[in-house]
Amino acid sequence: MQEQKIAFYKGPAGGWGALNSVKNTLLHHDIALKGAKTLLSANQPDGFDCPGCAWPDRNHASTFEFCENGVKAVAAEATARRAGPELFARYSVRELAQHSDFWLEDQGRLTHPMVYDAASDHYLPIAWDDAFALIAQHLNALPSPDQAVFYTSGRASNEAAFLYQLFVREYGTNNFPDCSNMCHEPSGSAMREQIGVGKGTVTLDDFEQADAIFIFGQNPGTNHPRMLGELREAHKRGARIVSFNPLRERGLERFADPQDKLEMATLGSSPISTHYFQLRVGGDLAALRGMLKHVLEQEAARGGVLDHAFIAVHTTGFETMAQSLQAEDWALLVQESGLSEAQMRAAADVYLGADKVIACWGMGITQHAHSVATIQMILNLLLLRGHIGRPGAGPCPVRGHSNVQGDRSMGIWEKPPAALLDRLQEVYGFAPPRAHGMDTVDAIASMRDGQAQVFFALGGNFAAATPDTYETWKGLQRCALTVQVTTKLNRSHVVHGREALLLPCLGRTEIDLQNGQPQGVTVEDSMSMVHLSMGMNPPASAHLLSEPAIVARLAHATLGARSRVDWLALAADYALIRDEIAKVFPDFADFNQRVAVPGGFRLRNTASERIWATASGKASFHAHAVPVDTPTHRARVRLRDQQVFTLLTTRSHDQYNTTIYGMDDRYRGVFGQRRVVFIHADDIRALGLADGDWVNIRTVWDDGQQRCVEGFKLVAYDIPRGNLAAYYPETNPLVPLSAVAAHAGTPTSKSIPVVLEPGQAPQ
Repeated sequence: MQEQKIAFYKGPAGGWGALNSVKNTLLHHDIALKGAKTLLSANQPDGFDCPGCAWPDRNHASTFEFCENGVKAVAAEATARRAGPELFARYSVRELAQHSDFWLEDQGRLTHPMVYDAASDHYLPIAWDDAFALIAQHLNALPSPDQAVFYTSGRASNEAAFLYQLFVREYGTNNFPDCSNMCHEPSGSAMREQIGVGKGTVTLDDFEQADAIFIFGQNPGTNHPRMLGELREAHKRGARIVSFNPLRERGLERFADPQDKLEMATLGSSPISTHYFQLRVGGDLAALRGMLKHVLEQEAARGGVLDHAFIAVHTTGFETMAQSLQAEDWALLVQESGLSEAQMRAAADVYLGADKVIACWGMGITQHAHSVATIQMILNLLLLRGHIGRPGAGPCPVRGHSNVQGDRSMGIWEKPPAALLDRLQEVYGFAPPRAHGMDTVDAIASMRDGQAQVFFALGGNFAAATPDTYETWKGLQRCALTVQVTTKLNRSHVVHGREALLLPCLGRTEIDLQNGQPQGVTVEDSMSMVHLSMGMNPPASAHLLSEPAIVARLAHATLGARSRVDWLALAADYALIRDEIAKVFPDFADFNQRVAVPGGFRLRNTASERIWATASGKASFHAHAVPVDTPTHRARVRLRDQQVFTLLTTRSHDQYNTTIYGMDDRYRGVFGQRRVVFIHADDIRALGLADGDWVNIRTVWDDGQQRCVEGFKLVAYDIPRGNLAAYYPETNPLVPLSAVAAHAGTPTSKSIPVVLEPGQAPQ
């Protein structure tokens, strides 16, 4: 068993620690040679797109366009380990459920389609045709198509996602909960309203020109390691990098590029942030209002600060926003941000001193009740000086999973625009449903209440990724049928409906042959670049199907002769799928020709052209007050005699989304364990406890439901007082289903009011 210890990490992000981790990862999966060869094809013109994060690739001719966490994702997919029928014969589902999330995924690649047998409590092999027939039987027996839920992971390719949304809408529902609902939904909601597009406007070339880069609520060292290379180069040429994060994160402090021979040879590193502001959890909106207030004060004092021509020609709402800031109380901003007035003014001065500004953000911004308002404050800041629609400047929401943005471009959305539905009807001759479908939280509630009866997941780990874990599990278990398209075993496969199927699919690293011809799929990264991905490894099993093939065969089995789509022909040649995509989405015109160019092509972004697809035809400023009635505020009023903390859930460094690669969090100094809670040393003493003591964490909520996780070790850490951080999915049971972002519905997993109680070490 791995030693459990807490040991301060002295090194930079990346460097020899990353290379050592790469070596250990390949050895762990028994693919030292195969893994090294596979990595040489990662993010290459004739290779595969990394199945990890959505950060774009600058150099498609380089053989080193991957990172430590990308290696972990590739190795987990290319592993020599197999989870075949013999594993399921050895373990009942009840026995499998007793194992950890890490153990489940570490069993290796699934090799055969499996069906749950209630009599024996085991998964048994099933033929593919029989599996599709079973799903079709359930779907066609439902009184309403709206009793089926179709979840989508950000791993799905554009081709699979397009077929999926086409099938489900022809079947008759818009129930498309997806991983966007749990991460960047607020980004799309805020930006569409404000600038007319739900995506960032910048490219990697803009990072080469920016004078200042502001990073809000993001930890690129773990979540997007390749981004550190861009930040390192920006810092070296003199750009200011300003980070706002409650935690001290090593990747925002120092980075050693494993590709830099001098840095590696001398054990050197490069600084990243020039300014680091540790605000309170959820304090970003107040901090941004403080920055905006300072900018307007400087305009009043000396003039020439704002881009008045841009504001006059391209925006609305400036006066209302300015008036709200003029009346703002600095004392309130200090109290709610956790920063001093001087710190907010200093951050604003960096902004004022830059001619070209990029603002980046991650889930540290989006998973809050006031996330939409916070993002619109970020956009306000950019609009004041015309930092949208010109080189070296603009908003950059950094998406997580590799094709989460592409899925939405393909129509995976529970609230489809009328133009998409009109076009589907015109091209395919059926009347798509017009009513909005269920998002992730809606779907959980519907399954829990016994309304939704069929749950189909195109990838992902729904049972672990979602909030209010035990409510989610109740919902899945009340379904008549749950279906999981997947590469490996995970928690969602042991929390299932009365009937259940596991459908193993090809991974992105694997050769996809259809009718003897190799097929490529496409993905869209965080900066709207669309490119091909071609696997190079033999499939893990002869019994695997590709995701497009699974969707197409399911559609054929379910819809039969009533569909005018030749589903099986599309599954046989993915170029035909791309032709269909081009018929529906104008931005994908000449799709096959454009994506054949090495590096692919960039989708049009109207906001980057200063064309505002909004109701007014202009970008808009928004005035949002600092929230003073958050769940934490209310909890502290109710429990005046207890210390109420604000908990944020986070990943470890050995983790991507809910996939646990190992038990270490190297940069935070945690080894061999995950049940830890990061807390300020003074808060530990105020509780009468000691560093290393064990506690239980209990949510303070007003619905009468008890939410508690037990057996977490206190770890003294550099985090503001009154705030805590702990890993998910272990702490997802603490996130109430009703705790969602206003105007977006995203679970507020970064701001949960909790109390700590004495506990015991897990047995």
